[in-house]
Amino acid sequence: MRITAKCAEFVALRIIEAQTRRPMCGIAGLYHPQGVSQEMVKRMTDAISHRGPDAEGFHLEGNFGLGHRRLSIIDLSTSANQPMATACGRYWIVFNGEIYNFQEVAKELAMQFRTSGDTEVIVEAFAKWGPRMVEKLNGMFAMVILDREKNKLFLFRDRLGIKPLFVYQKNGMLAFASELKALTALGQLAPLSLNRKAIPYFMHLGYIPQPMTIYNEVSKFPSGFWAEFDGEHLKTECFWNPEEKIATHVLSDENEAKKQLETLLTASVKRRLIADVPFGTFLSGGVDSSLVTALAQKCTSDRLKTFSIGFEDKRHNESGFARQVAQHLGTDHHEYRVTEKDVLELITQIIPQYDEPYADSSAIPTMLVSKMARQEVTMTLSGDGGDELFMGYGAYDWAERLRYPMVSALRQPLATALSLGNDRYKRISKLFKYGSADHLQAHIFSQEQYMFSWHEIDRFLLNAPCVKPIFSDLPEQFVRQLSASEKQAYFDLRYYLKDDLLTKVDRATMRYSLETRVPILDHTVVEFALNLDPALKKKDGVSKYLLKQVLYNHVPQSIMDRPKWGFSIPLSRWLGNELRFLTDEFLSDAKLKETGLFAPEQVKALLNDFLSGQAHLYNRVWLLILMQQWFLLYAKNCQE
Repeated sequence: MRITAKCAEFVALRIIEAQTRRPMCGIAGLYHPQGVSQEMVKRMTDAISHRGPDAEGFHLEGNFGLGHRRLSIIDLSTSANQPMATACGRYWIVFNGEIYNFQEVAKELAMQFRTSGDTEVIVEAFAKWGPRMVEKLNGMFAMVILDREKNKLFLFRDRLGIKPLFVYQKNGMLAFASELKALTALGQLAPLSLNRKAIPYFMHLGYIPQPMTIYNEVSKFPSGFWAEFDGEHLKTECFWNPEEKIATHVLSDENEAKKQLETLLTASVKRRLIADVPFGTFLSGGVDSSLVTALAQKCTSDRLKTFSIGFEDKRHNESGFARQVAQHLGTDHHEYRVTEKDVLELITQIIPQYDEPYADSSAIPTMLVSKMARQEVTMTLSGDGGDELFMGYGAYDWAERLRYPMVSALRQPLATALSLGNDRYKRISKLFKYGSADHLQAHIFSQEQYMFSWHEIDRFLLNAPCVKPIFSDLPEQFVRQLSASEKQAYFDLRYYLKDDLLTKVDRATMRYSLETRVPILDHTVVEFALNLDPALKKKDGVSKYLLKQVLYNHVPQSIMDRPKWGFSIPLSRWLGNELRFLTDEFLSDAKLKETGLFAPEQVKALLNDFLSGQAHLYNRVWLLILMQQWFLLYAKNCQE
């Protein structure tokens, strides 16, 4: 393979910078008014040991306790272990993530460092600049810093919410962790109660959106925020908001936009390729993963390892396309064919892995490809973010269709007429069944994903809490007038991307102690996309138009010209056959009576419609199965 001068320089830089970065990992800790023991913190870190099997560490300070589990990627020495203190000893940090520009920050600090990693740079930057130092960081991160002198905790989460952070608060106690299971491991020390208001959101979206969790006492720490905890109050402050990055004008010059996008993506991929362990990419064969793979292969001297999943069902099997891309780029390609046995082994692990009701069935192939990749590499790149930033979903077309006043006025008769048709028309009819345009983005997402509409939830859910859909992160006005499709994409950026897709990748990969980085979600690329003319995102009926133009510089258009498939399993067919036992087990009259969540007659009618040929109802059935499974596994530990 011919190596350009710039790529050669980059490879050399990788060698020079060996031992300069820190690992991915898991963090946990707490504040308790009566004091903290190491046993308390260890119960939390043991629960997330899969996130960091290489080392563990603790720091106790009065009523505070910090814990850390380490997965070694670079800087394998014990000097990089956490918790880590500043040179002066006043500040201690636990950190999960990667800071890609830490060397530039280190130069600004102009001091002598004891280690060569980013953790020390971050905590010393905090010592010098305080919490606003987070604005200087480019990366993915969740971190907590203890100020020993003032007895305060400072919490931080990255701009896009790539790394998770959960916070428990009750009776003067605060606890935090990378996963919910670290908080539930505290048992009666941190009593939990079921958040029934979260259930309608799960049924509507397939996930529980920020800031809610399935527990009343636990919240998802908001992305793009930092917070200060003084032992009594948790005060939050936003440091990055996508709404504020929207400019008054868009970039409409196609040549200039293409040039800028390729430059930004190449720089982002380069920032994420530094590692002293084997690395590769997830390659589905779609636009996003193919582009990330092409740029990564261009910037490494070795054959890049690529990983894909295949299915026997041709309607869900993209592996042949991935193989074509891999052959063109000359990667070291690995392909795994999913069998019924693989699925059966993982199907019951979704809820234990994700801790709360979570219905994205693509978690299964994501776990399988992560398991396969971990046998070869310790770090991967993925193509997440391309659809949301560059309008790759059908939901954006529906947002444009439903914006017309005439369509809105006729939506009820249209829904009635379409509901008399075949399965496809029955599904489409539900898109027209919305009561108000106030939450239209959530409705479009819900029905495009085959979830329950909000009015259906009232019929199914017994003792339904009085909840109206509220998405507080969605502003009514922007600095410029956004198109209907732009507003739909903004909804996905604020909710679907963070609370579904990034959650899926984090839990699936960390289950196998695999780090995954997402180049398309570098905040510089996100800010570019927010101000790109929608006409360059979809042009002449071609979605993700500009992204594809960049891709065609590296992969022939003939390989990529095909309909969008998506990374999914044939769940509709399996629920009617191989996985039929799940409905028999979790949606039986006995189990429905035991949980008391759903109206048995409504569930029975749904199952009859699904099994009689209305295949589009499969995700509704799946949602009920998972909610029932979660309740039977975990609700007994909840206080009423």
